[in-house]
Amino acid sequence: MSTSLTITRPDDWHLHLRDGAVLRAVLPETARDFSRAIIMPNLVPPVVTGAEAASYRDRILSALPEGMTFEPLMTLYLTEDTDPADVALAAESGLVKAVKLYPAGATTNSASGVRDFDRVRPVLEKMAEIGLPLCVHGEVTDAEIDIFDREAVFIDRVLDPVRRATPGLRVVMEHITTKDGIDYVKSNDADLGGTITTHHLIINRNHILVGGIKPHYYCLPVAKREEHRLALRAAATSGDARFFLGTDSAPHTDENKESCCGCAGCFTATNTMALLAQVFEEDEALDKLEAFASKNGPAFYRLPENDGTITLVKSDTPTDFPEKIETGEGPVTVFDPGYPVYWSVA
Repeated sequence: MSTSLTITRPDDWHLHLRDGAVLRAVLPETARDFSRAIIMPNLVPPVVTGAEAASYRDRILSALPEGMTFEPLMTLYLTEDTDPADVALAAESGLVKAVKLYPAGATTNSASGVRDFDRVRPVLEKMAEIGLPLCVHGEVTDAEIDIFDREAVFIDRVLDPVRRATPGLRVVMEHITTKDGIDYVKSNDADLGGTITTHHLIINRNHILVGGIKPHYYCLPVAKREEHRLALRAAATSGDARFFLGTDSAPHTDENKESCCGCAGCFTATNTMALLAQVFEEDEALDKLEAFASKNGPAFYRLPENDGTITLVKSDTPTDFPEKIETGEGPVTVFDPGYPVYWSVA
């Protein structure tokens, strides 16, 4: 049995860093293991323009501890007022690597998202023209649609029609949580990719609800049935170039998670690579981990792979991860898989 594994330094293709004190506390947890990350723009107010993305990037870099190297890959928050020319200029400058689509009300800080997709068609057409990817939070928000069905309905009602209406648009279906999403990505061409989170490979909806509500397992899209988790694991560990790591690591303070209306999100930046090593070993696919974490994402985004490497080591004793990350706004709980993990990053 392998006791160590060295892979190309990984990237995170879906990351929340927040701002201010939380940003300063959680950024080192990502920069320790990851070279780059696609940064989510759902701040308050959201990052809508190229100028706002440049300012946010500067705040991220200023929060990076001395001696750490990390490249934030910036995104713009798509609204019905987004200017196609501003998007094109931000992309041409190299600042912005994608635009993020949130259906209005789908998740944390998504109130400014899209309701009328016809109003963003000029932006999508410009993005198709210049090859800029659209990162999609794939859920409908209609009140009559069950929360466990919202991803599948989104594919039929929104994603597939948008892609058919905009030939050449490159799309990342983010944080896939269903077999429906996996099958849709597999059935399409190279212009469609999908990210899979660490926590959705580990938990299903029982983990949230059985034996009492577990707020630190609550996320959006919400974890689904076991059959869907197994479909995610099969896709992630397959080596299929259309699937790559996007942790959706989402820091919320304990006060905001453990409340009568708790925030959605799992904070996995601290231990993602160790958890993935254990998942891939369990599925006899350690040789596929590098593709998922380090190679497939750069290929889709048309960026070079990282030069450096990281080494994962397996021990005979469980790895001791911190329970919480302290921030100036309160503690953030680190995702606990609920079982011993024997891998760590050397």
